[in-house]
Amino acid sequence: MNDIDLKNLRNQAEQEIKKAKNLNELNKVFKEYLGKKGQVSLIFKKLKNAAPKQRISVRKELNSLKSFLQLEFKKKQEQLEISNSVEQKTWFDVTAPGHKEQMGHLHPLTIVKREIMIIFQEMGFEVAQGPEVENDWYNFDALNMPKHHPARDMWDTFWLKPRKSDLLLRTHTSPVQIRYMEKHKPPLKIIAPGKVFRHEATDASHAFQLYQLEGLMIDRDISVSNFKAIIYEFLKRFFKKNVSIRLRPSYFPFTEPSFEIDMGCTACEGKGCSVCSQTGWLEMAGAGMVNPNVLKNVGLDSKEWQGFAFGFGIDRLTMMRYKIPEIRLFHSGDLRFLKQF
Repeated sequence: MNDIDLKNLRNQAEQEIKKAKNLNELNKVFKEYLGKKGQVSLIFKKLKNAAPKQRISVRKELNSLKSFLQLEFKKKQEQLEISNSVEQKTWFDVTAPGHKEQMGHLHPLTIVKREIMIIFQEMGFEVAQGPEVENDWYNFDALNMPKHHPARDMWDTFWLKPRKSDLLLRTHTSPVQIRYMEKHKPPLKIIAPGKVFRHEATDASHAFQLYQLEGLMIDRDISVSNFKAIIYEFLKRFFKKNVSIRLRPSYFPFTEPSFEIDMGCTACEGKGCSVCSQTGWLEMAGAGMVNPNVLKNVGLDSKEWQGFAFGFGIDRLTMMRYKIPEIRLFHSGDLRFLKQF
């Protein structure tokens, strides 16, 4: 044991610890001196053969050396871990412009519905709402379509079980005008945008779920000319250009007289194209003067009050605004479609 120079061993180990450039190199140094087969461990094993006095003296020095080296290893390990952490951090230029967070997109139907509401509100109309689950009275009877009336076949209805409950998914937003007139006295001007349901096969131009805009105006001196002026103004503001319109005779049980509203094709300027089927006109809405029976059903005297009602398809207006080729895209959930708006 006389050939062991613990002081030199300490200096040598201390220098190698300081030279270690990374944790791998430090681990090798640790094994060299404090591992199971390291130099310090081997010296402890040799002490078994030493004299008792020498064994006590050397063991004391070895324990002191071991404690010192363990402390040095720990310090160096902490230094290397901090250095390694700093190196791995991603540095960036704080003066560079940041990336904007990706924002969500409003659905095109929502965009168009909000714009329509703003246009009509600027013309003095209020927005009215009603339930999507209706009963037979509001959806049909009050609108001059009593049970077994043939006009009911115009609307393919979703009836809710049990059938005897007379509950259904509303086929149009016209029930909202009945509910509103029951609670408000004329004169009145309202629009009622909302979801409606039709039992129809889905294709490029038809869906079982649609968005409709109901309009109603009741006063003492209302005529078709009032309606024509308001619809013309709405279409002009919505399409942001002068438009031409015409009224064609039609039939709806809740209006008399009834008519369809056509607008000059915006794609070909009325010259005729595939969009308007070469006619130069696009069918936009159904409307008419409120049938006296409807007024009677809400407690109004048709000799004192009259007015008009109309209904637009918000889906159709949206397709025309953005040149969307088919209605199924609205409910496809395709983000590539939604990100365009």
